[in-house]
Amino acid sequence: MGEIYTNNYVIVAIFLFLGVLLPVATVSIIGPLLRPKKPTPEKMTTYESGNIPVGDSWVRFNVKYYIFALLFVIFDVETLFLYPWAVAYKELGLFALVEMVIFICLLVVGLIYAWRKKVLEWN
Repeated sequence: MGEIYTNNYVIVAIFLFLGVLLPVATVSIIGPLLRPKKPTPEKMTTYESGNIPVGDSWVRFNVKYYIFALLFVIFDVETLFLYPWAVAYKELGLFALVEMVIFICLLVVGLIYAWRKKVLEWN
C-alpha cells in the first residue's frame, strides 16, 4: 500500500521538476538561439512607433489606477469560480450552497470596503 503513495509522490515531483525546468530552459537557452538580434538605434529608443520620444519615459501614475485594475481582476477572477458551482449545483447540495453564500458575502464585504475607500471613483 505504501508503494502506491510513494509512486504518486514521485510522479508529482517529476511534474514539478519539469514544470520549472521547461520554462526556464526555454527562456534562457532556446530563446536566445532562436530570436533575431539586430539592434538598431531606432529599436533602442523608448518607443518604436515611429514618433520621436518627448520627455522622460518614467512617468508617475496615480496609485488609484493600479488599485482599480487590481480590483477589476480580483472580482473578474472570483466570478469565474461561480460558473463551475452553478453547473454542478444540483449534485453539490446544501453544503455547497452555504459555502457559496459565504463566498459571495466575502466578495460583497470587499466591494463595500473598496467603495468606502473611494477606490471605485474615477477622477
